Amino acid sequence: MKVIVIGPHGKMGRLITMAAASRNDMELVAGVAPKGRSYIGQDLGAVAMIGSELGVSVTDDLESVIELGDVIIDFSTKEMAMEVLELAIAHKKALVCGTTGFHPEEMQKFQNAAKEIPMLYAANTSKLVNIMNRLLELVTSTLKDEIDIEILEMHDQWKKDAPSGTSKEMGEIMAHALGKELDEIAVYGREGASPRKSGTIGYHSLRAGNIPSSHTVFFGGMGERLEITHHSYNWECFARGACDCAAFLANQGPGFYTIKDVLNL
Repeated sequence: MKVIVIGPHGKMGRLITMAAASRNDMELVAGVAPKGRSYIGQDLGAVAMIGSELGVSVTDDLESVIELGDVIIDFSTKEMAMEVLELAIAHKKALVCGTTGFHPEEMQKFQNAAKEIPMLYAANTSKLVNIMNRLLELVTSTLKDEIDIEILEMHDQWKKDAPSGTSKEMGEIMAHALGKELDEIAVYGREGASPRKSGTIGYHSLRAGNIPSSHTVFFGGMGERLEITHHSYNWECFARGACDCAAFLANQGPGFYTIKDVLNL
């Protein structure tokens, strides 16, 4: 499988480049950076700082290299991601997108793209996070209104969106287990006199230092509490998962896929 990595100098792009370069079933054919970056034209391996050159240059023009690839992996910015999506559709290329922070209207464009290309969207590509999601669904569907649900998510100081895309996905899973939509029952932070309303899901976002990613869901009952937590020590698990998603798309036709399909969850 021939792979194009978007944003190879970013924290995820570097790790995805490294993960893909280490796989026997993948060949990196291009890295695409935002326009104006000083490293345009340099070797992809050098830009991603993987310790060796790959014989592939970084460009700022996806359209000039898109026909070289079978699949595009994009963990860049929401602005760049929308441009990548349009080109992937135009050239009928499979796309893995892990960028977060999209509005519902923007997410609908990814859904629509699935009519024409293999489209895999994953707010979180960690295997353990997605197994955690299954546990959250089990607890919520079993206990329903017997428990209060609160989500605490922590990320580094550079994280742009809040709550995180992963925590939103967790909230949606639990809301659906309650037979509701997340936007109907989500409460974001509290201040002053704000008693808890039964049946809601509370969100709390921390941003500090270089915390990679941490999500804890609290299920509060009377006289007892269950906590389910996932900590990532670095972003390598997400990079490996992103490559697994790309490999999955190799044998897929047009459609909207998630990491659940990749992991058979």
